Amino acid sequence: MSLACLADYHTHTPLCRHAEGWPVELARAAAGRGLGELGFSDHNPMPAPFDDWRMLIGELPRYIEAVAEARAKFPALNIKLGLECDFIAGQEKWIEQLAGMAEWDYLIGSVHYLPDGWEVDNPKYLSRHSGAGTEEIWRSYWRTYEQCIRSGLFDFVGHPDLPKKFGFRPQGDLRRYYDGAIAALAETGTPYEINTAGLRKDCAEQYPAFEFIQLAQSAGVPVLVSSDAHSPAEVGAGFEEAVALARAAGCTHTLRFTRRQRSSVALA
Repeated sequence: MSLACLADYHTHTPLCRHAEGWPVELARAAAGRGLGELGFSDHNPMPAPFDDWRMLIGELPRYIEAVAEARAKFPALNIKLGLECDFIAGQEKWIEQLAGMAEWDYLIGSVHYLPDGWEVDNPKYLSRHSGAGTEEIWRSYWRTYEQCIRSGLFDFVGHPDLPKKFGFRPQGDLRRYYDGAIAALAETGTPYEINTAGLRKDCAEQYPAFEFIQLAQSAGVPVLVSSDAHSPAEVGAGFEEAVALARAAGCTHTLRFTRRQRSSVALA
């Protein structure tokens, strides 16, 4: 299928310390795959050293410069500048400050940290996900995710059901976790992404599950498709499957962003 209607807005560079391929290399891959647009969204810097998987605040100019280099090298490809921003309660003012530091095309809101201070997708905490811990992790994560949506800080939100990364899910109908987030998305008009990185993880399923996509579509929530690429080979990966799922759920359009203003594009 043609990918010209799609934009891959969730991609990373070596500045996040766990990706390979600079923007020029990812742009070459995007052009080769026939994508309509490419966006960069490295993990947002924090005002002081915070963890080991994001750029430092002093590296922000290099990040912006690297995206400009890709634009110059591939003028026929629409290349957008963004950030993936961690929602952490109490850090909202910092996100507001970051929003004024560049001419961003979009900011992605994501939840990696639970309120008690550990990363839900970090393999060093894998043992916490098994047994009775699964239910509490999911409850805590989805409460935080709803806060992220309702903060109004972000243009769309990323990988909605990230806690399933390692293959652990609570028993029963998982819609009990989705309902609050779906309501928040619908009430605030916030889009979400179908993130294909989950297809490459232990869960072997896109983020979010198909049931979430169906509920979001029924609620009229806009959707994007993203790869969460951490290398050139992952740009646009799994997009055919993601589009098929979106269409099966009844989705007919996706979004583009320019200077934090969105427009609708029909899915091919």
